[in-house]
Amino acid sequence: MPTPKFEVMNHKKEFDIPFVGLKPGVHVFEYKIEDKFFKEYDEQDFTECNVNIKLTLDKNQGFFLMKFDVDGTVRVVCDKCGNTILKSLWDEFDIIVKMVTDHEEMNEKEEDPDIYYMSHTESHLNVADWIFEFVNLSIPLQKMCKEEEFGGDLCNKDVLERLRQMEEEAQKDININNVWKGLDKFKDLE
Repeated sequence: MPTPKFEVMNHKKEFDIPFVGLKPGVHVFEYKIEDKFFKEYDEQDFTECNVNIKLTLDKNQGFFLMKFDVDGTVRVVCDKCGNTILKSLWDEFDIIVKMVTDHEEMNEKEEDPDIYYMSHTESHLNVADWIFEFVNLSIPLQKMCKEEEFGGDLCNKDVLERLRQMEEEAQKDININNVWKGLDKFKDLE
């Protein structure tokens, strides 16, 4: 296997890969993704994005195998205490791009989200939307302080106290308004 080339990408226009000029084999592209990248998209639920994307593109006859490695950090709001926390991201995503004649119809029919079709007449492949998607998919659904940090200096004490009070009130309501109370006496009847 030939040694991959490393090309550093920093500008929006450079998310276009001119694949026609690439020789068959492995090519590696690196992208530094920061908050400014997301300005063209809707508002995100994270800030301070500092993510590195390593795209390994294996060019073959009629198709590409692409592997996106996501590595970095974003600042998100903790689901439990409401303060902002720094979350580490790491994930991998694979895409297969196939060169076909009727790419629009093929993309509509394709059910596998990891397969994409392009026209034989195209000369550039823009990867910005995939990078956007993969950064967002790398963020955990549940965003909370680490267990050892929970309740520590970084947590919002007022919110945690209010949650504790709400849990106590809910427990009292359960004990007072227990709809199942009294059903135990029917348990042993046949």
